[in-house]
Amino acid sequence: MELISALQFLKLHDIPEAWVDAVWDVEFTERKPLDDTIEEELTAGGDKAFRNLYQCLLVHAGDQQQSTNKDGASQSIWAVLGESGVSVKSLVAVLSFFVLAGKAKAASVQQRVSALHAASLYLLLLGIPGSIANKVFHEVLFETCLNMTSHCWPQDSGKKRKKDGLKSSQTEGKRSKPQRKDPAEMEVDEADEEDEEEELHFSGQDLKKIRDAVILLVQSVLRLLQTFPLKDRTQSASNITQIFSKLLYFEPVIGELTFTAVGDIDKLRSVPEMAFYGLQLLCTPKHGDQKESLRRVFHRLLYIILMMNKGNRGKPTLLIPSQSILATRDQAIHFVCHLVNELKELALPFLQILLQHICFQMVEKSEFRSHGAQAVGMLISQMTSTDYARFVKWLYNFSRHTKMVHRLFSVDVVMVLLEQPERSPEECQDLELASFLPHKFLIQSILFAQRTDESPTVQGHALACLAQCLELPSLNVTRAVHNLFSATGTQTELEGEITYGSLSSHQTQKTYRTLPFRTVEISSTDGPGCEVKENLALLLRRVKDSKTNVRKAALQALVGLLKHSVIPMSWENLSTLSERCRDPAVSVKKKALQCVGELLAAKPDSSVVQKAWLYGIVPAVVDSETSVQDKALEALDQVLLCQVKLYSASRHLDASQRLTWDLLGLLCHECQNLSQYFSRAFTIWAKQKKFTPTFINHLISHTETDHSAGAWLLLSKVVASSPRLAYDKILDAWDHMVGSKDMSVTTCCHILCVMGDIAVHLNEDTKERIVNDLMSWLKTFTLSLEVISAAVETLYLLGRTEDIKETQAFMDQHCGELVTVCEAYLASIILSKTGTQNLNEELMVKHLHTLGVVSLHCPAKIGKRTVLLVESVLTTHSDKVAECQEELPASLPLSQFKANSMPTRVRAHGVITLAKLCLQHEELVQKYLPVFARELEVGTEVAVRNNVVVIMCDLCVRYTNIVDHYIPNISACLRDNEAVIREQTLIMLTNLLQEEFVKWKGSLFFRFVVALVDPVPAIASLCEYCLLHRLLKKNPEMFSQHFIECIFHFNSYTQHKSYNKFAQSEREKVRFSLKGAQHREKRFRIYRFLLENFTDAQRFNITNKINQTVLACFADEELPLDAEGAEVLSETFNILSLKEMKLRAICAPAGGAAGEEPEEENMATMAKAVLQAAQKKVVSQVQKKAFIENTVPLIISLKNLLEQKRSPVLKDLMAYLQVTMQDYRNEVKEFFSGDEQLAAEVEFALKEAEKEREMEEQMDNCSLTGDAKPDGAQGSVQNSPVKSRPLLPFTFATPQPPRPNPQFRRPSHTDRRGCISKQDDQVQSKSISLEGTVIPKGAVNYRAISTPKGVSVNLTFDEGVSAIFSDRGTSLIGETSVLHVRSNEQQAPGLRQWNVQSPLRQKRKSKI
Repeated sequence: MELISALQFLKLHDIPEAWVDAVWDVEFTERKPLDDTIEEELTAGGDKAFRNLYQCLLVHAGDQQQSTNKDGASQSIWAVLGESGVSVKSLVAVLSFFVLAGKAKAASVQQRVSALHAASLYLLLLGIPGSIANKVFHEVLFETCLNMTSHCWPQDSGKKRKKDGLKSSQTEGKRSKPQRKDPAEMEVDEADEEDEEEELHFSGQDLKKIRDAVILLVQSVLRLLQTFPLKDRTQSASNITQIFSKLLYFEPVIGELTFTAVGDIDKLRSVPEMAFYGLQLLCTPKHGDQKESLRRVFHRLLYIILMMNKGNRGKPTLLIPSQSILATRDQAIHFVCHLVNELKELALPFLQILLQHICFQMVEKSEFRSHGAQAVGMLISQMTSTDYARFVKWLYNFSRHTKMVHRLFSVDVVMVLLEQPERSPEECQDLELASFLPHKFLIQSILFAQRTDESPTVQGHALACLAQCLELPSLNVTRAVHNLFSATGTQTELEGEITYGSLSSHQTQKTYRTLPFRTVEISSTDGPGCEVKENLALLLRRVKDSKTNVRKAALQALVGLLKHSVIPMSWENLSTLSERCRDPAVSVKKKALQCVGELLAAKPDSSVVQKAWLYGIVPAVVDSETSVQDKALEALDQVLLCQVKLYSASRHLDASQRLTWDLLGLLCHECQNLSQYFSRAFTIWAKQKKFTPTFINHLISHTETDHSAGAWLLLSKVVASSPRLAYDKILDAWDHMVGSKDMSVTTCCHILCVMGDIAVHLNEDTKERIVNDLMSWLKTFTLSLEVISAAVETLYLLGRTEDIKETQAFMDQHCGELVTVCEAYLASIILSKTGTQNLNEELMVKHLHTLGVVSLHCPAKIGKRTVLLVESVLTTHSDKVAECQEELPASLPLSQFKANSMPTRVRAHGVITLAKLCLQHEELVQKYLPVFARELEVGTEVAVRNNVVVIMCDLCVRYTNIVDHYIPNISACLRDNEAVIREQTLIMLTNLLQEEFVKWKGSLFFRFVVALVDPVPAIASLCEYCLLHRLLKKNPEMFSQHFIECIFHFNSYTQHKSYNKFAQSEREKVRFSLKGAQHREKRFRIYRFLLENFTDAQRFNITNKINQTVLACFADEELPLDAEGAEVLSETFNILSLKEMKLRAICAPAGGAAGEEPEEENMATMAKAVLQAAQKKVVSQVQKKAFIENTVPLIISLKNLLEQKRSPVLKDLMAYLQVTMQDYRNEVKEFFSGDEQLAAEVEFALKEAEKEREMEEQMDNCSLTGDAKPDGAQGSVQNSPVKSRPLLPFTFATPQPPRPNPQFRRPSHTDRRGCISKQDDQVQSKSISLEGTVIPKGAVNYRAISTPKGVSVNLTFDEGVSAIFSDRGTSLIGETSVLHVRSNEQQAPGLRQWNVQSPLRQKRKSKI
């Protein structure tokens, strides 16, 4: 017979029975050696013999199956073997010999191929009816044969792929071990493994042989599953499921998989295709309960969808999402959809479980979250509307989970669901669930609710997704976002369009349906207009959040709302956008620049948007970050320069060109203050040689249009860097300007600038003509002040030559002529008795301004008469001017600018003109500086005093030594009654300090920091900016050097031998004093600001210095403990108790913010954490030593002294000790060994404080149990569509997140700045965490869902989501994929909470 002859190569008759018995005795766990001769004969058969035997067995098995189906008369294989004397026991033993040989890691290619063939034969035998009766089946050998695919396929290539492709997302795994394909499969020593790998090399031909054998084995497994039931062998079914799931990665699949029924296994093309078919076979009733089979299959597919590698034990590890991994994931998702379509109601509950576990086991990495959300969207499309609504309800609770990554992923899932068509509530049979179907619920109750999340990451992601919602094509999605920010409640619906929504009033929900072609007024008692304002206000606050990613996301959301006209295009909203272009974070600045660009592209015709774009982009040209500069320059280039085309009257400007000229027009008028930044851009472009002759000619063609102002603006910037121009057109424009009376001031200045820049290219005749025009123009005194300055500057450029003397002679001639004209006019006014009666104020100001401007160019033409005339504008000395026509006294006895009949505006300009005269004459500076200083003290005119501040600071630049004496007079203006003068003084002093024209001497620092508590918030904010971003960088020790003296200065304490000894007038002392209880808050605001910007080294040193210079002086009684001394000592103890005094290295938290979880912990972050811990320990020891050696003796001495004097400062000392000893509560006796009584008092104070904290926590718990709703307050959540139902009384553990009441949720960082720490503790005490439990052995009986069999369960999150258990008897400690969570309602019963109020709580309430 063919079968018997095919068996000959196995030499079954030559195999010793003793060897066979030995193999069976060890239960195929080890390979027993055979005689060398027999082993050589066995291995000589080769692959051909194995395949021949396989085919014979396959034919016989088929014939036997057909005969069994017909009449059962065919002779079985087992009878044939028995008649031929072939021992089945020996056959199995010999096959195991090959199998175990190929299992070794050092097996050769031939051994691996033979092992696979032998395993295929064994599995084929098992599938033949009668195999069990003939004792072919052995569990160990069966499992070994099933696993041969992983044993025989070369592990080196596969493992290298895994090493590259696996990264652990967990933080607790053993990092010393390399990543392995499966821990159960590789249990050899790592060194031996590497040696074996080095010896094994497989060619392409070898791999092909092994692959063919693997395919044969997989086909055998499939044939086995078709005939051999696994109903009673759940462990084997689980192992086969795991093997098939691994084979899905075996090789790429060409084309698409259909998962349709397969008639012939041989037609399957690839190993993954066979694996999917095998998984499908496992779900048939033949192999046991279909629910259990589906659970196993879905469990394994879960990790493929999550792109994780999950072994028999340990935590799942992430795979690198390569193209092959993603393809396998997509195939798994389609396979799940196929199973759901095939099995319908049977598979839907497990689809819910799969979706929930995808959500629960998701990691923080954005790429994985994105793919995971897409998977959820594809799977949920297979659900009915009722199941869909049930999942959304679960997702709503999941979005409030305590883990940040869960809340983050819920936002991703919502975005995917919003992309799907909205489901109609009519399709849902459950009316309560129907209100979860509209997209409005997803947006308002899940997505937008995350705007107040405690995690900045979730906040930012939610806001970014909110902006994306407006880009979706769904009308209902857009409307839902509009409702969040639009106060109108009127909706007009088209005929036939049906809109569903929910109204919330006093925690009740109603479903409404708008009528066709009618307007429906929607009213609510909750005040939607107020909520809308709060939503917008919150978004604007998020734009200024402390976290970078939140600000970026809020910017994107704000732009989306503005682009789609959801919120008004007001300057308040747009200015917020522009301000972020100057954000401290570079990434936020770039995002803001991008946002204003997007908004301009969407709303190019809006003037307010254009203005916001200019205020955002143009100042960024001078940003300190080069990349931001480049981005701003690129935007300006594209919008402004590139759109300048040749003008033609017959062709209309397109939209982009109109935008360009509109923007340039704004720069000429409303946004002139951006001129300096704009000029900087052209300086950079000039170096890059951007301005070609063609560009210049295009610009010139626009100089005669209605938008000529913008053209002249650009020409004034570029003409200096252009060698050749069409001068005739420019000269024509000049002639037109001289003869015109209605040209704007800005355009005149730009034309004058252009004329000055091209002067060097003009011939002498042209220059002379232009000079004559300029002089006649200036002598009319009809020009504005800006044009006068520009005209004089152009006059200088026209007369400039290489010879300086010639240039000066030219200026003396023409400017001297103007000086004479101005002097004559002033004399006619001042020397005439009736000159001031009919004074033309505007003309007077223009003469003074012209005189000041030209005096800078011709100082030799300024005589004493001119100076005295200008002085007379401010004082009453006209009689002396009349008496002394030429020879005037060197100085006049002026104490101040005495009041005269001149208007304030004239006097203000007169001061500036006088200062310009002083700039060229040092003797005038020495004469008038005392007058200026006196005017600052007693002057009453704001404009005059404001100009005097500017004048004195300008003079300080040129005459530093002379003006330095008057710096106290200038700094005294920081407490001026007028806010404009305080702001001006602050800016001018900052400039001088930056350039080091002024030093921090005397009381200057203390006067400067007083501006931190200025009653005008804008000035206080400006002071903070100047100190931190301008002055502290130049002098990092500035704050610490002056800190101690601040204590004495602000308390006006002068008895210390070293501090607060600088000279001040009584008026200045009173003006800058912050003494007294009424100013305590201001003083401590300054202290905190200074301390917050200390380094740890400075904090440590300042603490020691306070001990030496303050506490020691009081302890040694160098400073008296009188009323003033007690105030200073008390304030010192309060300062030492501030949290800002603590070293950041010690008090900084070990991890990130609450609710934040690291995306991945790698070796670098671990090393950093270890370094921080070591640093903290060392710093703590140093601080402890310094405290014991330096502070403790002083504290003991001061305590004794204060007790003797019965001083009230003693309570401040004890409060300081209580705060300080919190970190050393177990070492109090060691610290105060020299004073046992003090040690006992400190211990008692610490214990009392601890008791008080515990009592407050108990009160909070009582309040929580007494006031919180038992349902987790789902119904109280805004926009929640239905009331929650009580949980069914299931006793199994479910992966269920807590559902805290939103009113108890911890506010975000920005929302709780004003909250005290006690409130934070209350919130934390009310938060609910996952309750972990360990499953007793045998409690769940290998079932995925730990629900009673035969019980129909509503598988939603708040009614008991199932947990997928992966291993038998595995506890939570060893298996983190098992989630055991109890909700509030499922808490283990404990002692009953009594709703009582403690006396302390009642006492506190009575005080309130």
